[in-house]
Amino acid sequence: MRIISGTARGRRIDAPEGRSTRPTLDRVKEALFGSIQFDIANSRVLDLFAGSGSLGLEALSRGAEEAVFNDNGAECVRIIQNNAEKLGFLDRSVIMQRDYASCLAFLANKPPFDFIFIDPPYQKDLAESAVEQIFALGLLAQGGRIVIERGAKDDSAYGGKLLSIRKYGDTELVFLTNPESE
Repeated sequence: MRIISGTARGRRIDAPEGRSTRPTLDRVKEALFGSIQFDIANSRVLDLFAGSGSLGLEALSRGAEEAVFNDNGAECVRIIQNNAEKLGFLDRSVIMQRDYASCLAFLANKPPFDFIFIDPPYQKDLAESAVEQIFALGLLAQGGRIVIERGAKDDSAYGGKLLSIRKYGDTELVFLTNPESE
């Protein structure tokens, strides 16, 4: 795995061993960040099911002000910590080890996020619940976007305003914003 663009372009990052995580493919990550490249600078980002931290680290490399990483696995949290330190992003990173629901509840009284990346294990229905909680707690900034990575055969419906669904092989990216956004 590598950082695609920005200040850490081309640098390799570590990923957890085994099949408990599913890293975002470089071509999917490249397409995702290509579509938000002009909005990522100075943003606040939440990488909710972070795994290796790849999405949040890519955002930091491209100029995000701060990234909050959350994963409930101790090995993932250790790898995120090491990756952020190796890339020089530790000062702009908050790394937590919580289940997603307690993470979102903890963040309720913090400033809202411009981007929230949700890449849960496939076939677990976690994204729907996470999106519902994000909107209920007001965690997405006005005009902010939630990006959900899911399997192409997943037809889940989410709250919020659907901006687009983009397909990349067996993977889809679903872009949402606040329900009341113009």
